[in-house]
Amino acid sequence: MTAKQRYFIELAYDGTNYHGWQVQQNAESVQEVLNKALATILRQPVETTGCGRTDTGVHAREFFAHFDVEPYNPLSTGGGEINNHEPSVIDYGLKIRSLNSILPPDIAIKNIIPVHVCAHARFDATLRSYQYHIHFNKDPFLRGYSWQLRDVPDIDLMNQAAAIMMEYIDFSCFSKSNTQVKTNNCKISRAVWERTEQGMVFHISADRFLRNMVRAIVGTLMMVGKQEIAPEAVRQIIESKNRSNAGTSVPACGLYLTEVKYTYL
Repeated sequence: MTAKQRYFIELAYDGTNYHGWQVQQNAESVQEVLNKALATILRQPVETTGCGRTDTGVHAREFFAHFDVEPYNPLSTGGGEINNHEPSVIDYGLKIRSLNSILPPDIAIKNIIPVHVCAHARFDATLRSYQYHIHFNKDPFLRGYSWQLRDVPDIDLMNQAAAIMMEYIDFSCFSKSNTQVKTNNCKISRAVWERTEQGMVFHISADRFLRNMVRAIVGTLMMVGKQEIAPEAVRQIIESKNRSNAGTSVPACGLYLTEVKYTYL
């Protein structure tokens, strides 16, 4: 029997109307909607595996998932048996347009890429990057896409605290409780706040992230920015490995997954 062909699919989505990426029993998710669309276009059951999970209301400017299809060429216009030649760019374009035509406006397919059968969208990712957006003046066009604050926090103090975080690898204090992971270790390679025309944006990159980690980090840095704690207090919070010592999770609306890197893409 010929092995199934594995594909990576690149997409972007507005998470406002979804209960996160992952399939839920009693709520609509991005993964559920994508699986149904792929099954319709490819005319066979399709189960995707995402590069991670995003919480309810979190957005993704770049997200990857992989899926397997039967050993015929489902991404070509004519079907038929798989041969040694990859489908043409035109064929991929047709399938992408077909998917986008049946998907809701808040989910967009960017690319479909044939990969090795062992390639894995989650485990093979070498870097993930997020942004968290904050604005200060009331703006109806930012509602649902940025967190509005009344008072402006001290960005210099927050950047001092963010730099301290990069000295550590165990981020148990920022992890949602009762998560099934083997380790809470992550290697943060970037953590910095930048001013924008509307407010400020937090940029953070790491090899992996724990559940709710970015929102908990931003909540903790807000405590620093409001001068409720000193930047150096972040050391004690991280070393305690206790979630209750860190700041509260900030609203999901300002969080975006912006980049996922692989060595072979």
